[in-house]
Amino acid sequence: MSNTSNGNVVHVMRQGEQQRVTLTLNGRECSGYCEPRELLSDFIRHELGATGTHVGCEHGVCGACTVHVEGVAGRSCLMLAVQAQGRRIDTVEGLAPDMQLGDLQQAFQRHHALQCGFCTAGILMSCADYLRRVPDPSEAQVRDMLSGHLCRCTGYTPIVAAVLDVAARRGQGNVSGETVEAAHA
Repeated sequence: MSNTSNGNVVHVMRQGEQQRVTLTLNGRECSGYCEPRELLSDFIRHELGATGTHVGCEHGVCGACTVHVEGVAGRSCLMLAVQAQGRRIDTVEGLAPDMQLGDLQQAFQRHHALQCGFCTAGILMSCADYLRRVPDPSEAQVRDMLSGHLCRCTGYTPIVAAVLDVAARRGQGNVSGETVEAAHA
């Protein structure tokens, strides 16, 4: 604590001092401690144990760390953990809450839309959000959405095929289309 010239008391954090952060992770309230400068990606991996979220570039370019924040896809490496206080965060683990693959994950498997798997969690999270907002995308729209992700293994073609397959099946009523948001509603 220190006093300012006008007599107000200001709390000055010391190096290494940690803050408690409580959030809802995949439908469960979780708490942990972190320094105010810790990234959300590191917090959910190391403090909360949701290791499906991968850390790649730490600059928001590669998309490996994509999670849903209040239902919207976003880069967890561009957000501080303290900014998630009281918010709902969903990770790739939330796409299969009962250890059953969702329709999007099944399509990725069917179309061989993953190889090394490093980028897959972030891509799945972006695709889940995108299909919720754009239920019947064109190939060009899917490719445009995927342009925010780096995948060095697949060439994107099987990923595009998987997303279009899910959109078509949901449109025909062949798949429930349940997403993280629906599971937590």
